[in-house]
Amino acid sequence: MSQTDASASSKATASADTAAPDYWTAACDHLMKKDRVMRRLVPKFIGASIETRGEPFVTLARSVVGQQISVKAAQSVWDRFSALMKTVNPRAVSKLTVEDMRAAGLSGRKVEYIKDLADYFQTGKVSVKQWDAMEDEAIIAELIAIRGIGRWTAEMFLMFYLRRPDVLPLDDVGLLNGISKLYFSDEPVSRSEVRDLARAWEPYRSVATWYIWRSLDPDPVAY
Repeated sequence: MSQTDASASSKATASADTAAPDYWTAACDHLMKKDRVMRRLVPKFIGASIETRGEPFVTLARSVVGQQISVKAAQSVWDRFSALMKTVNPRAVSKLTVEDMRAAGLSGRKVEYIKDLADYFQTGKVSVKQWDAMEDEAIIAELIAIRGIGRWTAEMFLMFYLRRPDVLPLDDVGLLNGISKLYFSDEPVSRSEVRDLARAWEPYRSVATWYIWRSLDPDPVAY
């Protein structure tokens, strides 16, 4: 890395938000050293990092709401849905009527998924207290057993709630589009190509993914 690059790295990471994960500075330095695109991208978002809502149920429910719709549309639906309750939690969701949830903009299928999710949390079918000590794939396996929670949603949970540093969501359209634009001159990319490219990002593929997202939309999303 040149002196200029090193200086950019220092500026990009030294002013990171205090809420940033403890690995963020090391991740930025690693990515800028290993990847020419990251070397240009990271300094554009000084002081920003991945954000979390801090509640596992809220993180998963927001991910379900956001499935297959734009970030803007998801936020609009979430705002109407969350306004139905004083606090979004499993107990409050279990008391909502299907009609009210549909009126907030949720599809019938998403209503079922969120109701099921609330039931899982209320009845203790998820290992909330053990997640910190569990491996990524073990958590994914537990979560995808819940209706409506696929691998992508589980990976968002790992990244945003548990803040795991090395998640690569290969089903994420934003990641694929960003890589196509930044690395392949807008040519379509395959999963294997993404996987090969991301080897240089290990063990901070979550962080690289976040920066790829920012290249497409400067406003960070939080689940």
